Amino acid sequence: MTTITTRTVEYPADGLTMSGHLALPAGVGRRPAVLVGPEGMGLSDVERRRADALAELGYVALAFDLHGGRYLDNPEEMLARCLPLLDDPGRMRGIGHAALDVLRAEPRTDPGRIAAVGYGTGGAIALELGRDGVGLRAIGTVNALTTGRPGEAARIRCPVWAGVGSEDPITPPAQRDAFAAEMQDAGVDWRLVVYGGALHAFHHPPVDHPAVPGVGHHPRHARRAWHDVVDLLAECLPLAE
Repeated sequence: MTTITTRTVEYPADGLTMSGHLALPAGVGRRPAVLVGPEGMGLSDVERRRADALAELGYVALAFDLHGGRYLDNPEEMLARCLPLLDDPGRMRGIGHAALDVLRAEPRTDPGRIAAVGYGTGGAIALELGRDGVGLRAIGTVNALTTGRPGEAARIRCPVWAGVGSEDPITPPAQRDAFAAEMQDAGVDWRLVVYGGALHAFHHPPVDHPAVPGVGHHPRHARRAWHDVVDLLAECLPLAE
């Protein structure tokens, strides 16, 4: 494990002042970088720890914000903000591009070697960056099987890995099939892993506030999904190149 440094970075997006978490690996040279997108509740210590873990591996990592520094632990408030956002690719791309600009501007970042990993709403934003033609090395998502506007998936220029729970009522089989068809028709290098018995947000540790129905932590699959994300980065964004 290497010594890392972290700091909060503020930047404008979606009419708000966002507050992201930047984690830097030891050393002084440029490193490959990862954009980390949170679940719909917003940036929390869960994503901060994931960014820190990636920095310990040797990546520059930015866990980005969705709600102007707020964590929406009220399901109704979260859905009231996220559902319109998920219906607006332009807004999602704006949030993603703003965070990506911060990551690229970091002197430790190699701007030609960046991947995006996202969970839920943050994963949808990562996919929209790909559909917008951003030159990412990889896109990894968990429970974010959104589909885009017709034809835009052809702009994705990197491998896409997606994970979903088999019992996720928010991402049912029909949505999985639509996502797979979109990726396949666009000629994307894609993979979909279905984790047996897992619900929505199975990767996320239990929370001490109300959650939307169909959410549940699955410790074993949470570990497996994290290892799958790290393997994706090792394949597509190696630390030595």
